[in-house]
Amino acid sequence: MKYFRPRLQFRSGLILGVLSAITASPVMADTSNFGKLSLAPGFAPAQATVEGYTGGSYSLSAISNRDRDRNACIGFADPKPDHVMVLEKDFSQLNIRVNSGGKDTTLLIQGPDDESIRCGDDTGKRKDASIQGSDWKAGTYKIWVGTFNSKDKGNYTLTVQQP
Repeated sequence: MKYFRPRLQFRSGLILGVLSAITASPVMADTSNFGKLSLAPGFAPAQATVEGYTGGSYSLSAISNRDRDRNACIGFADPKPDHVMVLEKDFSQLNIRVNSGGKDTTLLIQGPDDESIRCGDDTGKRKDASIQGSDWKAGTYKIWVGTFNSKDKGNYTLTVQQP
């Protein structure tokens, strides 16, 4: 009497495809701690103001040490972005400011692709962070509002302005 012993054959491409599907985590792309901004040219100021609070011990330099203009990326925040900003069209210029009542805040903005990074720290003599930049392409941006000291926590308002 012959016994039939099934043999399993795996194709490496199939295994890699299944493993990639299991391990992929697109959750980070559209989620944030405090919400989403969607902006088109000529947006109203109320559309471009959001609130949140700082906190976290994740070093923002883990995302990038320096931004596209060679500014240092510093501060501590939650690993998940605080806000997601969707620009519906290209903007030639945007100003993004944090108002925390004078706490020492930092900013990191990533997008519309993972390699495009903008970082900001003090604004003039103020400790609140800001980024004034040009050439903002349409797309999705992740925004982290951090603090210089990982133990600092506090409320803030983030404002986007089109000069």
